[in-house]
Amino acid sequence: MIQLGKFQDLYIVKKKEFGVYVNDQKDVTDGSILLPAKQVPDGARIGDQISCFVYKDSEDRPIATVHIPKITLGAIRPLRVKEVSKIGAFLDWGLEKDLFLPFKEQLGHIRPNKEYLVSLYIDKSDRLCATMKVYHQLRTDSPYKKDDKVSGIIYDRSDEFGMFVAVDNQFSARIPKKECNGRLRVGDMIDARVTAVKEDGKLD
Repeated sequence: MIQLGKFQDLYIVKKKEFGVYVNDQKDVTDGSILLPAKQVPDGARIGDQISCFVYKDSEDRPIATVHIPKITLGAIRPLRVKEVSKIGAFLDWGLEKDLFLPFKEQLGHIRPNKEYLVSLYIDKSDRLCATMKVYHQLRTDSPYKKDDKVSGIIYDRSDEFGMFVAVDNQFSARIPKKECNGRLRVGDMIDARVTAVKEDGKLD
């Protein structure tokens, strides 16, 4: 089964002037998807395997690409906002169609040309979207100890608990409320010092 949001080795099962159709089953054309002609390797023939990333185009049709996106399903990455609309924001993830960040998946005030930490998920309409709600995906097995210097990105804030930080874009950390100043915003990159490592592995 062809999977959205992931790289997979797919077979060329049909050739057209505008590209080739690829499938995860050799010699099976049903359910195949298009790899545009400009991305087809020179000399590619029916039966050849190509490593493709699969997403949906502007008409909501599955499409393959050999280009490497800045994020894949299950990963967490900072991505730059290209545009903000009433329904959400659109992020640059290195592909022709921008990645949609729905309004309900945003944390804090989103601004164009700023990077925010997001992960990729498949929504109820079977489309790839971004979410800033990455708390439960962050790791708690960081190599850092008390007094170590670290860098990270602020991905959420709480009036009660302070600022939530992803150290190295992957480890769960927090700046306690008493340490926060009014200049810090979601999306800010910071350098900090570890003041404590909690029993659950999260950093202060």
